[in-house]
Amino acid sequence: MKKIVCVIALVLLVSAVVFAGGSKDTRNILTVGATPEPHAAFLNLVVDTLAQQGIILKIVEFTDYVTPNEALESGQLDANFFQHIPYLESFNTEKGFHLVNAGGIHIEPIALYSKKYKSLADLKQGATIAIPNDPTNEGRALLLLQSASLITLKANAGIAATPQDIVENKLGLKFKEIEAATLPRILADVDAAVINGNYAIPAGLKANVDGLLIEGASSPYVNVIAVKAGNEQNTNIIALVKALQSQVIKDYVAKTYLNGEVVVVF
Repeated sequence: MKKIVCVIALVLLVSAVVFAGGSKDTRNILTVGATPEPHAAFLNLVVDTLAQQGIILKIVEFTDYVTPNEALESGQLDANFFQHIPYLESFNTEKGFHLVNAGGIHIEPIALYSKKYKSLADLKQGATIAIPNDPTNEGRALLLLQSASLITLKANAGIAATPQDIVENKLGLKFKEIEAATLPRILADVDAAVINGNYAIPAGLKANVDGLLIEGASSPYVNVIAVKAGNEQNTNIIALVKALQSQVIKDYVAKTYLNGEVVVVF
């Protein structure tokens, strides 16, 4: 009987140590969702920095703009890193979510790309332009085209603009509203497409080289670390933002994105 009691006590002691250790690790795991480039690339650069502070950074990659926000709202993620502020605000309004900006990191200027034409002047009457179909990026794409006088939008259309808000279209451009992630793959099937930086980069498209028209660096579309409201001051989140707003990221951008695909804002 004494032997059995000793065995039970030993099992309980080992279990307590294991669970205590597991609980400690869990508290220090920071799970962040991100699209591959440049977001996940940036996060991978700061894994060691955070580890030195006792924070285990777990990166979960997504290829769309909806799932990472749903995962953040439901608590499956501690933060995500893929979106700009207008998209975040629009998503909150549309879905009734409670996500907030914990810190701005960079801008990915969108650009108009084409496999058929070398300049804007080459665009033909009735050309087909593909644009993102999500609300804020669609408006952003149309504002980009308006900046080059290709179209004119209603005065109050703003970032929520859709093709229905076009009041002047000298070339009679036709628009295809396509999921943002799909745009690089269908570029050869249209005359041109406005593509977000995080999808253009993996496709080998360089804004300052391949873009017929590029968004200015003063863009308000800053990509941010997003968290659920109330978690902005979480120590792990603060450490994450600080690690990303660092010289390590500046140096990486300077060496990697030589054609203006990514512009840091800190």
